[in-house]
Amino acid sequence: MSDVIELDFRRRNRIGNVMLTGNSVGPVDRSQTFKLSSDPLFVDKVRDIVGLYLSPPNRALVLSIDEKSQIQALDREQPVLPMMPGIPERRTHSYVRHGTTTLFAALDVASGFIIGKCYKRHRAVEFLKFLKEIDAKVPEGLEVHIVMDNYATHKTPKIKAWLARRPHYHVHFTPTSASWINQVERWFAELTRKQIQRGVHTSVRQLEADIRTFIDLHNKNPKPFKWTKSAGQILASVKRFCHKAQQTLCGEL
Repeated sequence: MSDVIELDFRRRNRIGNVMLTGNSVGPVDRSQTFKLSSDPLFVDKVRDIVGLYLSPPNRALVLSIDEKSQIQALDREQPVLPMMPGIPERRTHSYVRHGTTTLFAALDVASGFIIGKCYKRHRAVEFLKFLKEIDAKVPEGLEVHIVMDNYATHKTPKIKAWLARRPHYHVHFTPTSASWINQVERWFAELTRKQIQRGVHTSVRQLEADIRTFIDLHNKNPKPFKWTKSAGQILASVKRFCHKAQQTLCGEL
Protein backbone atom coordinates (compact mmCIF):
# COMPACT_ATOMS: atom_id res chain seq x y z
CA MET A 1 0.00 0.00 0.00
CA SER A 2 1.26 3.46 -0.83
CA ASP A 3 2.51 5.62 2.05
CA VAL A 4 0.30 8.44 0.83
CA ILE A 5 -3.39 7.78 0.32
CA GLU A 6 -5.76 10.38 -1.10
CA LEU A 7 -9.39 9.99 -0.14
CA ASP A 8 -12.59 11.96 -0.22
CA PHE A 9 -13.55 13.40 3.12
CA ARG A 10 -17.18 14.43 3.60
CA ARG A 11 -18.21 15.99 6.85
CA ARG A 12 -21.66 17.52 7.00
CA ASN A 13 -21.61 20.70 4.90
CA ARG A 14 -18.07 20.73 3.59
CA ILE A 15 -16.22 18.48 1.16
CA GLY A 16 -12.46 18.43 0.74
CA ASN A 17 -9.49 16.23 -0.05
CA VAL A 18 -7.45 14.76 2.78
CA MET A 19 -3.92 13.45 2.53
CA LEU A 20 -3.12 10.58 4.87
CA THR A 21 0.61 10.22 5.54
CA GLY A 22 1.59 7.80 8.26
CA ASN A 23 -0.44 8.81 11.32
CA SER A 24 -1.13 12.41 10.29
CA VAL A 25 -4.22 13.68 8.54
CA GLY A 26 -4.40 17.20 7.17
CA PRO A 27 -6.48 19.14 4.66
CA VAL A 28 -5.10 19.61 1.16
CA ASP A 29 -7.84 21.91 -0.06
CA ARG A 30 -11.29 22.93 1.08
CA SER A 31 -14.27 24.46 -0.62
CA GLN A 32 -16.47 26.87 1.28
CA THR A 33 -19.43 29.01 0.29
CA PHE A 34 -20.15 32.62 1.21
CA LYS A 35 -22.74 35.26 0.50
CA LEU A 36 -22.42 38.99 0.97
CA SER A 37 -25.48 41.02 1.89
CA SER A 38 -26.75 43.34 -0.82
CA ASP A 39 -28.88 45.28 1.65
CA PRO A 40 -28.40 49.03 0.93
CA LEU A 41 -28.79 49.68 4.67
CA PHE A 42 -26.32 46.97 5.69
CA VAL A 43 -23.93 49.35 7.48
CA ASP A 44 -26.68 51.16 9.38
CA LYS A 45 -28.37 47.92 10.45
CA VAL A 46 -25.12 46.36 11.64
CA ARG A 47 -24.32 49.42 13.73
CA ASP A 48 -27.85 49.52 15.14
CA ILE A 49 -28.05 45.84 16.16
CA VAL A 50 -24.49 45.48 17.42
CA GLY A 51 -25.04 48.66 19.43
CA LEU A 52 -28.03 46.98 21.09
CA TYR A 53 -25.92 43.94 21.97
CA LEU A 54 -22.95 45.84 23.36
CA SER A 55 -24.78 48.73 24.99
CA PRO A 56 -28.48 47.93 25.54
CA PRO A 57 -30.77 50.78 26.63
CA ASN A 58 -31.70 51.17 30.30
CA ARG A 59 -34.93 49.52 31.45
CA ALA A 60 -35.20 47.65 28.19
CA LEU A 61 -35.48 44.04 27.10
CA VAL A 62 -33.58 43.04 23.95
CA LEU A 63 -35.03 39.92 22.29
CA SER A 64 -33.52 38.05 19.36
CA ILE A 65 -36.42 36.34 17.57
CA ASP A 66 -36.70 33.83 14.73
CA GLU A 67 -38.36 30.58 13.76
CA LYS A 68 -36.77 27.23 13.01
CA SER A 69 -39.15 25.74 10.49
CA GLN A 70 -39.62 22.23 9.12
CA ILE A 71 -37.97 20.42 12.03
CA GLN A 72 -38.38 16.76 11.12
CA ALA A 73 -39.40 13.99 13.49
CA LEU A 74 -37.00 11.27 12.32
CA ASP A 75 -36.90 7.66 13.42
CA ARG A 76 -33.75 5.67 12.63
CA GLU A 77 -34.24 2.35 10.85
CA GLN A 78 -31.92 0.72 13.41
CA PRO A 79 -31.19 1.62 17.06
CA VAL A 80 -28.40 4.13 17.63
CA LEU A 81 -25.18 2.40 18.69
CA PRO A 82 -23.67 4.19 21.71
CA MET A 83 -20.17 5.59 21.83
CA MET A 84 -17.51 3.23 23.16
CA PRO A 85 -13.77 3.60 23.86
CA GLY A 86 -12.16 4.23 20.49
CA ILE A 87 -15.50 3.97 18.64
CA PRO A 88 -17.77 6.95 17.87
CA GLU A 89 -21.53 6.92 18.27
CA ARG A 90 -23.06 5.34 15.17
CA ARG A 91 -26.49 5.64 13.58
CA THR A 92 -28.00 4.62 10.27
CA HIS A 93 -27.87 7.06 7.39
CA SER A 94 -31.45 6.21 6.40
CA TYR A 95 -34.47 7.19 8.46
CA VAL A 96 -38.28 7.30 8.52
CA ARG A 97 -40.06 10.65 8.55
CA HIS A 98 -42.97 11.22 10.93
CA GLY A 99 -43.90 14.82 10.18
CA THR A 100 -42.55 18.28 10.97
CA THR A 101 -42.97 21.13 13.41
CA THR A 102 -41.87 24.77 13.58
CA LEU A 103 -40.27 26.34 16.63
CA PHE A 104 -40.65 30.05 17.28
CA ALA A 105 -38.06 31.26 19.79
CA ALA A 106 -37.06 34.51 21.48
CA LEU A 107 -33.67 34.81 23.17
CA ASP A 108 -33.26 37.36 25.95
CA VAL A 109 -29.86 38.70 24.95
CA ALA A 110 -28.97 39.85 28.46
CA SER A 111 -29.80 36.65 30.37
CA GLY A 112 -29.84 33.88 27.76
CA PHE A 113 -33.41 32.93 28.75
CA ILE A 114 -35.48 31.37 25.96
CA ILE A 115 -39.19 31.80 25.24
CA GLY A 116 -40.17 29.11 22.74
CA LYS A 117 -43.25 27.45 21.36
CA CYS A 118 -43.89 24.91 18.60
CA TYR A 119 -46.56 25.33 15.94
CA LYS A 120 -47.65 23.16 13.04
CA ARG A 121 -47.07 25.98 10.54
CA HIS A 122 -45.05 29.20 10.33
CA ARG A 123 -47.44 31.80 8.97
CA ALA A 124 -48.14 35.31 10.20
CA VAL A 125 -51.02 33.85 12.25
CA GLU A 126 -48.63 31.71 14.26
CA PHE A 127 -46.09 34.53 14.56
CA LEU A 128 -48.75 36.85 15.97
CA LYS A 129 -49.70 34.19 18.54
CA PHE A 130 -46.05 33.93 19.51
CA LEU A 131 -45.74 37.71 19.91
CA LYS A 132 -48.70 37.55 22.29
CA GLU A 133 -46.91 34.78 24.22
CA ILE A 134 -43.91 37.08 24.57
CA ASP A 135 -46.05 40.07 25.54
CA ALA A 136 -47.66 38.08 28.35
CA LYS A 137 -44.23 37.34 29.85
CA VAL A 138 -42.69 40.83 29.57
CA PRO A 139 -42.67 42.76 32.87
CA GLU A 140 -44.57 46.05 32.82
CA GLY A 141 -42.62 49.25 32.35
CA LEU A 142 -39.95 47.84 30.05
CA GLU A 143 -39.17 48.90 26.52
CA VAL A 144 -38.91 45.87 24.22
CA HIS A 145 -36.38 45.80 21.38
CA ILE A 146 -36.92 42.98 18.88
CA VAL A 147 -34.16 41.82 16.53
CA MET A 148 -35.54 39.76 13.66
CA ASP A 149 -35.07 39.14 9.95
CA ASN A 150 -37.01 40.44 6.96
CA TYR A 151 -39.13 37.32 6.46
CA ALA A 152 -42.53 38.27 5.00
CA THR A 153 -44.31 36.65 7.95
CA HIS A 154 -42.81 39.32 10.21
CA LYS A 155 -44.12 42.27 8.19
CA THR A 156 -47.77 41.58 7.35
CA PRO A 157 -50.37 44.32 7.99
CA LYS A 158 -51.70 42.48 11.07
CA ILE A 159 -48.23 42.22 12.58
CA LYS A 160 -47.51 45.88 11.87
CA ALA A 161 -50.86 46.90 13.38
CA TRP A 162 -50.23 44.83 16.53
CA LEU A 163 -46.81 46.42 17.00
CA ALA A 164 -48.13 49.93 16.25
CA ARG A 165 -50.58 49.59 19.16
CA ARG A 166 -47.62 48.94 21.45
CA PRO A 167 -45.24 51.91 21.16
CA HIS A 168 -42.90 50.36 23.72
CA TYR A 169 -42.02 47.71 21.11
CA HIS A 170 -39.15 48.62 18.79
CA VAL A 171 -38.25 46.44 15.80
CA HIS A 172 -34.70 46.16 14.45
CA PHE A 173 -34.55 44.24 11.17
CA THR A 174 -31.34 42.40 10.35
CA PRO A 175 -29.69 43.01 6.96
CA THR A 176 -30.72 40.60 4.22
CA SER A 177 -28.54 37.46 4.00
CA ALA A 178 -27.08 38.19 7.44
CA SER A 179 -28.65 35.67 9.83
CA TRP A 180 -25.30 35.51 11.67
CA ILE A 181 -26.12 38.77 13.41
CA ASN A 182 -29.28 37.33 14.99
CA GLN A 183 -28.15 35.71 18.25
CA VAL A 184 -31.04 33.25 18.50
CA GLU A 185 -29.55 31.49 15.46
CA ARG A 186 -26.63 30.49 17.67
CA TRP A 187 -29.04 28.97 20.15
CA PHE A 188 -30.80 27.11 17.33
CA ALA A 189 -27.42 25.59 16.47
CA GLU A 190 -27.12 24.31 20.05
CA LEU A 191 -30.62 22.83 19.89
CA THR A 192 -29.82 21.11 16.61
CA ARG A 193 -26.48 19.72 17.74
CA LYS A 194 -27.49 18.54 21.20
CA GLN A 195 -31.10 17.46 20.71
CA ILE A 196 -32.49 17.27 17.19
CA GLN A 197 -29.53 15.88 15.26
CA ARG A 198 -28.95 13.02 17.68
CA GLY A 199 -32.58 12.41 18.55
CA VAL A 200 -34.91 9.58 17.57
CA HIS A 201 -38.55 10.60 17.31
CA THR A 202 -41.45 8.42 16.23
CA SER A 203 -43.97 11.28 16.21
CA VAL A 204 -44.20 15.06 16.06
CA ARG A 205 -45.63 15.06 19.58
CA GLN A 206 -42.53 13.28 20.86
CA LEU A 207 -40.27 15.73 19.01
CA GLU A 208 -42.08 18.76 20.42
CA ALA A 209 -41.94 17.28 23.93
CA ASP A 210 -38.16 16.86 23.63
CA ILE A 211 -37.79 20.44 22.38
CA ARG A 212 -39.80 21.74 25.34
CA THR A 213 -37.66 19.66 27.71
CA PHE A 214 -34.50 21.08 26.13
CA ILE A 215 -35.82 24.63 26.60
CA ASP A 216 -36.80 23.95 30.22
CA LEU A 217 -33.38 22.51 31.04
CA HIS A 218 -31.67 25.43 29.32
CA ASN A 219 -33.74 27.96 31.28
CA LYS A 220 -32.82 26.41 34.63
CA ASN A 221 -29.33 27.81 34.15
CA PRO A 222 -29.43 30.19 31.18
CA LYS A 223 -26.22 31.77 29.99
CA PRO A 224 -26.07 34.64 27.49
CA PHE A 225 -23.85 34.51 24.45
CA LYS A 226 -21.01 37.01 24.67
CA TRP A 227 -20.88 39.36 21.68
CA THR A 228 -17.27 40.48 21.31
CA LYS A 229 -16.98 42.34 17.98
CA SER A 230 -17.87 45.99 17.59
CA ALA A 231 -19.71 47.22 14.52
CA GLY A 232 -16.50 48.89 13.35
CA GLN A 233 -14.55 45.62 13.58
CA ILE A 234 -17.26 43.71 11.69
CA LEU A 235 -17.49 46.29 8.91
CA ALA A 236 -13.70 46.43 8.60
CA SER A 237 -13.59 42.64 8.28
CA VAL A 238 -16.27 42.69 5.56
CA LYS A 239 -14.36 45.45 3.76
CA ARG A 240 -11.13 43.41 3.82
CA PHE A 241 -12.94 40.37 2.48
CA CYS A 242 -14.53 42.39 -0.34
CA HIS A 243 -11.11 43.74 -1.36
CA LYS A 244 -9.60 40.25 -1.24
CA ALA A 245 -12.47 38.74 -3.25
CA GLN A 246 -12.21 41.52 -5.81
CA GLN A 247 -8.47 41.04 -6.18
CA THR A 248 -8.92 37.27 -6.60
CA LEU A 249 -11.61 37.80 -9.23
CA CYS A 250 -9.53 40.39 -11.12
CA GLY A 251 -6.55 38.02 -11.03
CA GLU A 252 -8.59 35.30 -12.72
CA LEU A 253 -9.87 37.51 -15.52
